[in-house]
Amino acid sequence: MDVVSLLVGAIGLGAVFLYGCVGEIITEKSGHLNLGIPGIMAAGAAGGCFFVALYVNSLPKASEASWFIVVFLGLFGSALFGAIAGAIYAFLTVSLKCNQNISGLALTTFGAGFSEFMRTNFIDRSNFTPAGKIVSLSLPFAKDLGWFGEIFLSHGVFVYLSIAVAIAAYFVLKKTRIGLNLRAVGESPATADAAGIKVDAYKYGGILVGSAIAGIGGFCFIMDRSKGEWEGSATIESYGWLCIALVIFTLWKPNLAIVGSILFGALYILPFKITATMSTASKELWKIVPYIVTVVVLLIISIKNSKENQPPASLGLNYFREER
Repeated sequence: MDVVSLLVGAIGLGAVFLYGCVGEIITEKSGHLNLGIPGIMAAGAAGGCFFVALYVNSLPKASEASWFIVVFLGLFGSALFGAIAGAIYAFLTVSLKCNQNISGLALTTFGAGFSEFMRTNFIDRSNFTPAGKIVSLSLPFAKDLGWFGEIFLSHGVFVYLSIAVAIAAYFVLKKTRIGLNLRAVGESPATADAAGIKVDAYKYGGILVGSAIAGIGGFCFIMDRSKGEWEGSATIESYGWLCIALVIFTLWKPNLAIVGSILFGALYILPFKITATMSTASKELWKIVPYIVTVVVLLIISIKNSKENQPPASLGLNYFREER
């Protein structure tokens, strides 16, 4: 087994998981369990690809496309569509007080369907391959640094951006007043409300920011990981569920999500690296390993009952101010 290629693939795929995981962590810190992350990632993929396709297909040659414009449009479009999908969830659960689990599942179905609708009707994918090569362009000197350059410097900008986003999320949640207020809302919205914190505003903000980040993950999968190949939204949706599992595995900590996402990426692609003779059934069974590991972690933190490693106290519970 080629360990270098395994690590390269794990980091590249891990970036997709990292976007979805960090987005869900921020959302859950506001007290909302968003099971719509798979749909949000699919919607984000559609948004980013739509904007990139409009730009690249307007040029005489796709090779003339500007790296900066392609990256900017992909980032903007995916974050925008992810945030719009998150706004739907926020309106249902924050304003209308709908059940969070049902709203999230409905959003997953809607997001996946919307993405397929956009892919087949409004997105011209004829130039996606050159666009994918532009997005996944690595540092020019990576090949000159041997295995170190191949593992750590051969990735596209969205991989490094995912790590930066995770570090920024950790800093904001732990070191700033905004993060403190958001965590207070997730732990006890009634107490936060009594302290003068605008609960609904923080809930909306957490959901929208988290959804925008998750949406970028969908675009990262299509353009960076798959190099522009997009045959459907089923894979994005399956990755979205792994992102939700990764939140539990990393104990709701964005900094741990960096390592956890790489581990999940390695576990996901490991059967394809071990042997070419492994049956298709065995490869599919291997994909459940990350879920099994997550269950084990959940059991451990439940037994230890450490408050620091528990989810927000009001997670999944709608806040009714009149009951304060």
